Amino acid sequence: MNNVNTEHIPVLAKTLAEQIKLPQDAVMVDATIGQGGHSEMFGRTLGPEGVLVGLDVDKGSVQRAQEKLKGLKCRVIVLNANFAQISEQVHKQGIEKVDFILADLGVCSAQLVDTETGLSFQTNMPLDMRMDKRLTTSAADIVNYTDEKSLADLIYKFGEDRASRRIARFIAEYRRNQPIMTTEQLATIVCKALGQPAQKRRSKIHPATRTFQALRIAVNRELENLEKLLDSAVDLLKKNGRIAVISFHSLEDRLVKNNFRENTKRDIYRIITKKPIVPMNEETADNPRARSAKLRIAQRQ
Repeated sequence: MNNVNTEHIPVLAKTLAEQIKLPQDAVMVDATIGQGGHSEMFGRTLGPEGVLVGLDVDKGSVQRAQEKLKGLKCRVIVLNANFAQISEQVHKQGIEKVDFILADLGVCSAQLVDTETGLSFQTNMPLDMRMDKRLTTSAADIVNYTDEKSLADLIYKFGEDRASRRIARFIAEYRRNQPIMTTEQLATIVCKALGQPAQKRRSKIHPATRTFQALRIAVNRELENLEKLLDSAVDLLKKNGRIAVISFHSLEDRLVKNNFRENTKRDIYRIITKKPIVPMNEETADNPRARSAKLRIAQRQ
């Protein structure tokens, strides 16, 4: 992995520390351990009888988290696994129930700059987007082999881009002559479709942002996996245990909100955050990637 030293700043860390107080013998699962920032913060409050289980689909993140957390007093278990398998992975460790589940759904800063991951249009890199290299379909496969209508539907559904049909048409026209294999090629095509140059653009948001988001969600099956995590959490949490989810776009946030609401109606959860908690101005000034973060917390009844 390239550029592995990029520092990832854990989002809403101070807020989480105020909202979640863990006993020394707590069992917590960080479903997206990343570089271990959130886990280190909570892990420091755990004693030798506490357990911290971390999951991540990215092998590089697993290695970096293991390194970062090795000084903690609690038992640390970091696994290269998708959080869709949270129950099975936790039960394999001989743990039945947990006190706290945390899922930060944001892309790790190191993954954005990693040329092997192919997530960024700021640097030219292969159009891959697989967080987990065990997945067989890359973003290049989708862009080059999906029919135009299905591609437009995918960009509209996962990217919420109203210009999805026009973007798909420009992609289809381009790939007739040559395959789209790099992030720069795709970003340029989307900018042309929208009639917006990548430089000197009107908005702070790059014109290709929504298309790249749509492809990343599709490649990594992000919404499907999030649903599995949310469903599994119900049986995994102890009485009074809490689940905290930090989402970064409306599709994720809607899933979390609806899941918490449904489980509250069924007297399974009590919602702690009546409205999602968002970062303060000071935090977004220090970490611009935090600006779209929304934190929701629920407690098991």
